[in-house]
Amino acid sequence: MQDNKYVFEKLWGITCELKQKLETRFDLQLQASTKDVNEYQSKDGNAQGSLKTFSGKEIDWLVHSYLHNFNQANFSAMRLTIWLSSHIQVPHLAFEFGTLPHVFFYMDYIPRTDLYTNPEYFKRYYEPVNQTFLKLQADADLRLFTSKSVYIRSFESPVSLCYTCDGSEDRLNLIRTVASEMLSRWLKWVDEAAAVPENMRAKLAQRDLLMRRSIAKGDPDNQLAVNMFGAELTDKLVKALWGGL
Repeated sequence: MQDNKYVFEKLWGITCELKQKLETRFDLQLQASTKDVNEYQSKDGNAQGSLKTFSGKEIDWLVHSYLHNFNQANFSAMRLTIWLSSHIQVPHLAFEFGTLPHVFFYMDYIPRTDLYTNPEYFKRYYEPVNQTFLKLQADADLRLFTSKSVYIRSFESPVSLCYTCDGSEDRLNLIRTVASEMLSRWLKWVDEAAAVPENMRAKLAQRDLLMRRSIAKGDPDNQLAVNMFGAELTDKLVKALWGGL
Protein backbone atom coordinates (compact mmCIF):
# COMPACT_ATOMS: atom_id res chain seq x y z
CA MET A 1 0.00 0.00 0.00
CA GLN A 2 1.31 3.43 -0.95
CA ASP A 3 2.56 5.58 1.94
CA ASN A 4 1.02 8.90 0.95
CA LYS A 5 2.77 10.85 3.69
CA TYR A 6 6.10 9.73 2.25
CA VAL A 7 4.96 10.47 -1.32
CA PHE A 8 3.71 13.88 -0.23
CA GLU A 9 7.12 14.73 1.23
CA LYS A 10 8.84 13.63 -1.97
CA LEU A 11 6.52 15.67 -4.19
CA TRP A 12 6.71 18.70 -1.92
CA GLY A 13 10.47 18.35 -2.02
CA ILE A 14 10.33 18.57 -5.83
CA THR A 15 8.36 21.83 -5.68
CA CYS A 16 10.88 23.23 -3.17
CA GLU A 17 13.78 22.28 -5.45
CA LEU A 18 12.07 24.07 -8.34
CA LYS A 19 11.36 27.14 -6.21
CA GLN A 20 14.97 27.25 -5.07
CA LYS A 21 16.08 27.42 -8.70
CA LEU A 22 13.63 30.27 -9.25
CA GLU A 23 15.02 32.13 -6.23
CA THR A 24 18.49 31.81 -7.75
CA ARG A 25 17.30 33.45 -10.97
CA PHE A 26 14.71 35.99 -9.73
CA ASP A 27 14.48 38.53 -6.92
CA LEU A 28 11.32 37.37 -5.13
CA GLN A 29 9.57 39.14 -2.27
CA LEU A 30 7.11 37.36 0.05
CA GLN A 31 3.75 39.10 -0.17
CA ALA A 32 2.31 40.34 3.12
CA SER A 33 -1.19 40.57 1.62
CA THR A 34 -1.58 36.78 1.85
CA LYS A 35 0.02 36.26 5.28
CA ASP A 36 -3.32 35.11 6.75
CA VAL A 37 -3.10 31.92 4.66
CA ASN A 38 0.63 31.26 4.98
CA GLU A 39 -0.40 28.51 7.42
CA TYR A 40 -3.98 27.30 7.94
CA GLN A 41 -6.02 24.29 8.98
CA SER A 42 -9.57 22.99 9.17
CA LYS A 43 -11.58 23.41 12.36
CA ASP A 44 -11.11 19.74 13.24
CA GLY A 45 -7.36 19.99 12.60
CA ASN A 46 -7.32 17.08 10.14
CA ALA A 47 -6.68 19.19 7.02
CA GLN A 48 -3.67 21.50 7.02
CA GLY A 49 -2.11 23.76 4.43
CA SER A 50 0.26 26.53 3.50
CA LEU A 51 -0.09 29.14 0.78
CA LYS A 52 2.66 31.68 0.19
CA THR A 53 2.83 34.21 -2.63
CA PHE A 54 5.75 36.15 -4.05
CA SER A 55 6.37 38.82 -6.65
CA GLY A 56 9.30 40.72 -8.11
CA LYS A 57 10.47 42.85 -10.99
CA GLU A 58 10.01 40.04 -13.53
CA ILE A 59 7.42 37.96 -11.68
CA ASP A 60 3.93 39.36 -11.26
CA TRP A 61 2.60 36.58 -8.99
CA LEU A 62 4.11 33.31 -7.78
CA VAL A 63 2.18 30.79 -5.69
CA HIS A 64 3.85 28.03 -3.65
CA SER A 65 1.29 26.04 -1.69
CA TYR A 66 0.18 22.71 -0.31
CA LEU A 67 -2.69 21.17 1.61
CA HIS A 68 -3.20 17.68 2.92
CA ASN A 69 -5.68 15.57 4.85
CA PHE A 70 -4.14 12.20 5.69
CA ASN A 71 -6.33 11.39 8.69
CA GLN A 72 -9.52 10.97 6.68
CA ALA A 73 -9.03 11.30 2.95
CA ASN A 74 -5.35 10.35 2.44
CA PHE A 75 -5.33 13.37 0.14
CA SER A 76 -2.78 16.04 -0.68
CA ALA A 77 -2.32 18.76 -3.30
CA MET A 78 0.41 21.28 -3.99
CA ARG A 79 1.26 23.83 -6.61
CA LEU A 80 4.00 26.07 -7.88
CA THR A 81 2.68 28.55 -10.43
CA ILE A 82 4.70 31.39 -11.90
CA TRP A 83 2.94 34.30 -13.58
CA LEU A 84 5.38 36.54 -15.42
CA SER A 85 5.17 40.30 -15.63
CA SER A 86 4.17 41.90 -18.92
CA HIS A 87 7.72 42.90 -19.94
CA ILE A 88 7.96 39.67 -21.97
CA GLN A 89 5.37 37.32 -23.48
CA VAL A 90 6.90 33.97 -22.53
CA PRO A 91 4.17 31.56 -21.33
CA HIS A 92 3.48 31.30 -17.63
CA LEU A 93 4.58 28.08 -15.91
CA ALA A 94 2.40 25.78 -13.79
CA PHE A 95 3.18 22.73 -11.67
CA GLU A 96 0.62 20.83 -9.62
CA PHE A 97 1.25 17.55 -7.79
CA GLY A 98 -0.74 15.52 -5.31
CA THR A 99 -2.09 12.24 -3.99
CA LEU A 100 -5.73 11.37 -4.73
CA PRO A 101 -4.68 8.87 -3.15
CA HIS A 102 -2.77 7.80 -6.31
CA VAL A 103 -0.14 10.26 -7.52
CA PHE A 104 -1.32 13.13 -9.71
CA PHE A 105 0.87 15.54 -11.65
CA TYR A 106 0.23 18.45 -14.00
CA MET A 107 2.83 20.58 -15.78
CA ASP A 108 2.10 23.14 -18.44
CA TYR A 109 3.11 26.36 -20.15
CA ILE A 110 0.12 28.72 -20.00
CA PRO A 111 -0.24 30.61 -23.31
CA ARG A 112 -0.33 34.40 -23.30
CA THR A 113 -1.78 34.79 -26.78
CA ASP A 114 -4.19 33.02 -29.11
CA LEU A 115 -2.25 30.01 -30.39
CA TYR A 116 -4.55 29.58 -33.39
CA THR A 117 -3.56 32.95 -34.84
CA ASN A 118 0.06 33.10 -33.70
CA PRO A 119 1.92 30.19 -35.33
CA GLU A 120 5.35 31.66 -34.52
CA TYR A 121 4.50 31.71 -30.81
CA PHE A 122 3.19 28.16 -31.05
CA LYS A 123 6.30 26.90 -32.83
CA ARG A 124 8.66 28.60 -30.40
CA TYR A 125 7.05 27.58 -27.13
CA TYR A 126 4.99 24.44 -27.78
CA GLU A 127 6.68 22.42 -30.51
CA PRO A 128 9.76 21.87 -28.27
CA VAL A 129 7.58 20.06 -25.71
CA ASN A 130 5.83 17.77 -28.17
CA GLN A 131 8.35 14.93 -27.91
CA THR A 132 7.97 14.87 -24.13
CA PHE A 133 4.20 14.95 -24.55
CA LEU A 134 4.29 11.98 -26.94
CA LYS A 135 6.73 10.05 -24.74
CA LEU A 136 4.47 10.33 -21.71
CA GLN A 137 1.42 9.49 -23.80
CA ALA A 138 3.12 6.22 -24.76
CA ASP A 139 4.10 5.34 -21.17
CA ALA A 140 1.88 2.44 -20.09
CA ASP A 141 2.50 3.20 -16.40
CA LEU A 142 0.89 6.64 -16.69
CA ARG A 143 -2.86 7.22 -16.88
CA LEU A 144 -4.08 10.35 -18.60
CA PHE A 145 -6.02 12.59 -16.22
CA THR A 146 -8.89 14.47 -17.82
CA SER A 147 -10.76 17.05 -15.79
CA LYS A 148 -14.53 16.65 -15.78
CA SER A 149 -14.78 20.44 -16.09
CA VAL A 150 -14.79 21.62 -19.70
CA TYR A 151 -13.94 25.12 -18.40
CA ILE A 152 -10.78 23.91 -16.68
CA ARG A 153 -9.79 21.84 -19.73
CA SER A 154 -10.00 24.97 -21.86
CA PHE A 155 -7.03 26.45 -19.97
CA GLU A 156 -4.70 23.54 -20.77
CA SER A 157 -2.26 23.93 -23.65
CA PRO A 158 -1.91 21.32 -26.44
CA VAL A 159 1.18 19.90 -24.68
CA SER A 160 -0.25 19.83 -21.16
CA LEU A 161 1.25 16.97 -19.13
CA CYS A 162 -1.51 15.74 -16.83
CA TYR A 163 -1.41 12.17 -15.47
CA THR A 164 -1.89 9.85 -12.53
CA CYS A 165 0.47 7.03 -11.59
CA ASP A 166 1.70 4.97 -8.65
CA GLY A 167 4.05 6.37 -6.03
CA SER A 168 7.08 4.26 -6.86
CA GLU A 169 10.57 5.77 -6.84
CA ASP A 170 10.72 5.30 -10.60
CA ARG A 171 7.58 7.40 -11.13
CA LEU A 172 8.66 10.05 -8.63
CA ASN A 173 12.04 10.32 -10.38
CA LEU A 174 10.24 10.71 -13.70
CA ILE A 175 8.19 13.58 -12.28
CA ARG A 176 11.32 15.26 -10.90
CA THR A 177 13.18 14.88 -14.21
CA VAL A 178 10.37 16.19 -16.41
CA ALA A 179 9.67 19.07 -14.01
CA SER A 180 13.32 20.08 -14.01
CA GLU A 181 13.37 19.99 -17.82
CA MET A 182 10.21 22.12 -17.97
CA LEU A 183 11.76 24.73 -15.68
CA SER A 184 15.17 24.78 -17.38
CA ARG A 185 13.57 25.22 -20.80
CA TRP A 186 11.35 28.01 -19.47
CA LEU A 187 14.25 29.86 -17.81
CA LYS A 188 16.13 29.80 -21.12
CA TRP A 189 13.10 31.29 -22.85
CA VAL A 190 12.90 34.04 -20.23
CA ASP A 191 16.57 34.90 -20.67
CA GLU A 192 16.27 35.02 -24.48
CA ALA A 193 12.88 36.75 -24.75
CA ALA A 194 12.44 40.00 -26.62
CA ALA A 195 10.87 42.83 -24.63
CA VAL A 196 7.19 43.58 -25.14
CA PRO A 197 6.70 47.17 -26.42
CA GLU A 198 5.70 49.56 -23.65
CA ASN A 199 2.38 50.42 -25.31
CA MET A 200 1.30 46.74 -25.32
CA ARG A 201 2.18 45.82 -21.74
CA ALA A 202 -0.97 47.09 -20.03
CA LYS A 203 -3.21 45.01 -22.29
CA LEU A 204 -1.07 41.90 -21.73
CA ALA A 205 -1.11 42.45 -17.96
CA GLN A 206 -4.88 42.81 -18.02
CA ARG A 207 -5.25 39.54 -19.93
CA ASP A 208 -2.90 37.75 -17.52
CA LEU A 209 -4.84 38.92 -14.48
CA LEU A 210 -8.20 38.01 -15.99
CA MET A 211 -6.95 34.52 -16.82
CA ARG A 212 -5.39 34.01 -13.39
CA ARG A 213 -8.56 35.13 -11.65
CA SER A 214 -10.79 33.02 -13.89
CA ILE A 215 -8.76 29.86 -13.28
CA ALA A 216 -8.76 30.37 -9.50
CA LYS A 217 -12.44 31.23 -9.19
CA GLY A 218 -13.65 28.68 -11.75
CA ASP A 219 -11.92 25.62 -10.28
CA PRO A 220 -14.66 23.08 -9.39
CA ASP A 221 -12.44 21.73 -6.59
CA ASN A 222 -13.10 24.96 -4.68
CA GLN A 223 -16.19 23.24 -3.31
CA LEU A 224 -13.98 20.56 -1.75
CA ALA A 225 -12.08 23.33 0.00
CA VAL A 226 -15.36 24.77 1.29
CA ASN A 227 -16.21 21.36 2.73
CA MET A 228 -12.84 21.15 4.51
CA PHE A 229 -12.19 24.77 5.52
CA GLY A 230 -15.49 26.63 5.25
CA ALA A 231 -16.55 29.36 2.85
CA GLU A 232 -14.71 32.26 4.51
CA LEU A 233 -11.27 30.65 4.52
CA THR A 234 -11.80 29.20 1.04
CA ASP A 235 -12.59 32.68 -0.27
CA LYS A 236 -9.28 33.93 1.16
CA LEU A 237 -7.41 31.02 -0.41
CA VAL A 238 -8.95 31.57 -3.84
CA LYS A 239 -8.19 35.30 -3.71
CA ALA A 240 -4.60 34.55 -2.71
CA LEU A 241 -4.19 32.34 -5.78
CA TRP A 242 -4.91 35.21 -8.14
CA GLY A 243 -3.80 38.19 -6.07
CA GLY A 244 -7.15 39.53 -4.98
CA LEU A 245 -6.18 40.12 -1.35
